[in-house]
Amino acid sequence: MSYQNALELNKGPQLGSKSPRGTGSVATDEDHHPALLENQLCVGDFLKIQSAFEPSEPCQTICMSREEFMQRMTEIVGWGTKEEYGEFFDKVDVAQDGFINWDKLTSFMLLALHENDERAKATVVPQWKDFELLPTKHKDIIQKVIFLKSSSRYLTISKEGLLGVWGENLKLQETFPITSDATKLKHLWVTSMVSLENINKVLRLWDIQHQLSIQRIACSFSKSQDFRCLFHFDEAHGRLFISFNNQLGRLAMKSEAGKRVKSHKKAVTCVLYNSVLKQVISCDEGSTVAFWMIDTGQKIKQFTGCHGNAEISTMALDANETRLLTGSTDGTVKVWDFNGYCHHTLNVGQEGAVDISQILVLKKTILVTGWERAITVFRLQNFNQYFIQPEKWKGGIQHCDDILCAAFLPPQTLVTGSYDGEIILWNNNTEDAHYVLHPDYQRLLKSKWDTEPQKLLSAGRSHSACPSANQATLGPCSFETNTTYNNAVVRLCILEARKNTAETGGANLVSCGGSGYVRFWDTFKKQLLAEFLAHGGVGSIIMCTDKSNQYLATGDLDGQLKIWNIEEYCLNSSKSKITQAPTLIRSFRPHEARISSLEMCKPGGRLLIISSSADCSICVTDVFGAPVWIFGQEKHWQIENSFSLPKRDTHVMKSESQEESIREIPLLSKEESCLDLPECSLLDKKNNDGSTYNVRPSEVINLGIKYKERNILKKKTHNLYKGEFIQKSSSAFRSLSIGALKELPEVTKPAFLWDPEKYFREEPKEECSQIPEPPLLSETLNAVFDEKNLFPKEILDRERRAKQLYQETSSEVKIKRNKKQL
Repeated sequence: MSYQNALELNKGPQLGSKSPRGTGSVATDEDHHPALLENQLCVGDFLKIQSAFEPSEPCQTICMSREEFMQRMTEIVGWGTKEEYGEFFDKVDVAQDGFINWDKLTSFMLLALHENDERAKATVVPQWKDFELLPTKHKDIIQKVIFLKSSSRYLTISKEGLLGVWGENLKLQETFPITSDATKLKHLWVTSMVSLENINKVLRLWDIQHQLSIQRIACSFSKSQDFRCLFHFDEAHGRLFISFNNQLGRLAMKSEAGKRVKSHKKAVTCVLYNSVLKQVISCDEGSTVAFWMIDTGQKIKQFTGCHGNAEISTMALDANETRLLTGSTDGTVKVWDFNGYCHHTLNVGQEGAVDISQILVLKKTILVTGWERAITVFRLQNFNQYFIQPEKWKGGIQHCDDILCAAFLPPQTLVTGSYDGEIILWNNNTEDAHYVLHPDYQRLLKSKWDTEPQKLLSAGRSHSACPSANQATLGPCSFETNTTYNNAVVRLCILEARKNTAETGGANLVSCGGSGYVRFWDTFKKQLLAEFLAHGGVGSIIMCTDKSNQYLATGDLDGQLKIWNIEEYCLNSSKSKITQAPTLIRSFRPHEARISSLEMCKPGGRLLIISSSADCSICVTDVFGAPVWIFGQEKHWQIENSFSLPKRDTHVMKSESQEESIREIPLLSKEESCLDLPECSLLDKKNNDGSTYNVRPSEVINLGIKYKERNILKKKTHNLYKGEFIQKSSSAFRSLSIGALKELPEVTKPAFLWDPEKYFREEPKEECSQIPEPPLLSETLNAVFDEKNLFPKEILDRERRAKQLYQETSSEVKIKRNKKQL
């Protein structure tokens, strides 16, 4: 769609109208908000705006600041307030450069119109599920498909005279041959079938108003030169039947198509947050990468066909967040800048298709996992060319199943998790594996002749069989287990904020995956400290944590998202495994399908959770119960106003054991209860005696038991003053004490204050010596250049003979000319 045609579709005020709102062209969204200024501008208004940006000379570019734009537009366009034009300027200036030009403005308008077109298409174009073939008994071409409304059955008839009766659940109930003794099968040729109810539907996939095809449906049938195709659309049930000769297929329409806002056209596979640019980066199965502003939800740009038509399964950012790495099912990882230029292509699959699940960018290497038992490594020292080949991992193959995820624990520990539930600890410098962690056992990997693995107590569930001593001696992958892969490790998170776990103990690694369990590990003591069921009965889950390791977010296959408080969970090591879950803060369902990726970020001091899903949407919300916003929705949000902290702790759902511990807390005395404490917010923590201390949201404060007891004692002593109880006070101060200030000793001034000229005196500038002029070229030559010194003798002889031949021939020609003249 051209820009001129796009503007013609934009309903706005006519030329000369001073108040566009009086013309009746007010576009309201689903919440009935006032129309945006950019949606009310007509073609004439844009021509006026364009004239304001036209330079006096062709080589110039006119740029306007915010104040200048507000003033000029109100004068030139003739309607609209300065505040509206200021908001319009902020939307155009997404990079916050402080100025805009005509190119920026038109780019914004074209992108906005494109999003409106895509949003309109989503509400009109049917959304189909995957195509599937129905099992039939027809042996010849299917000639007709009808639906009997009275009995809710489908009928199919084929050329050989076989009638199929289908239930509403699309199960073939029975078949009847329509032959008789008088009419044999060889004499029969069925061409059509008519229902007496005459209920025929018409498939409409054309936009009649614009006379354009709005959807193209592609189905996979076997190739044939002679074919006949038939369509039947059951509008009541949202089913499209397609027959191809003797095959019958069905396309089922997705429920509530077009009602939910979509961020991508296809299922979103991964989402990242760039803290430098304050942007959200997302990718989908259609090989598209999109960039969004976290502050408003506005789409900035998108790159299509990054890996052709192959799915982008995962992404990663480098340490400086200036390069984007995309991994695809085509077997490659590409390194991009944010202008859409590909700098390198990593040949991960060796010219084959692979399923890449994670890209881990380290200081000197890039590790890629997901489709085999080995780690694929690329060393940064080889990044001096475009196509880069992988190198061999020095530690070899230690996993018994495919590696699904990896994480790095500074300074040199690499952790990998596999499909069979094993977690292996590696030395990243030497690339050697030294320990295996599993919910049922742990074993050392110093050599192939290891002792029997240490067993852990069962948590009341059926676990896989542990390897015996004889099996362990055969190598890491020689034994077979009866596991159902309920312990598959899909995600690994390092708790980097817990700095002293090596000395004090406690969990520094979190894993999740199969069966919905989350497990906390101590990698220093090689111990499983805790495990709990986060999502039951939904299969595999994913997770993420914030940088301060205060909150843990988990998502499942049904689109359910849960947020847990893990700030004080497994801070100390224990002999017995903890099965009690941490505090559940929030549980909600932002998506209708599988959650594919989770990310936590903290722009402006507000902790936000970003989730992507197979339902083609990307959602953002906070920890404490703010509304869920979807990237791509028509109304943009303001992060300062949309995500605010609640006043009361109403969403925290405590577990049964925590409620029992609260019941055991002694009640306050009457004297202590007479004090009115301020209302607790969600970030307030309760002490054992019921008093509160406030945790600032902008900091990460890990309070130990001793500090809590000291804080409790301090608050109790403040409640009493000279043995008497303080009466109710309406102010924030409980007591004030005024006394004489102590005299401070005389401070001797430093020497540079007494004599500043001595220390800060400017040194006289030395005169720069003049650079001597270079000598002449003739003075530096040791000998005069001659052709004899520059070229070989053979070339000089050949040139000399050529000159002689030329002179002889030219002299002969002159002699002949002279004779003719005479």
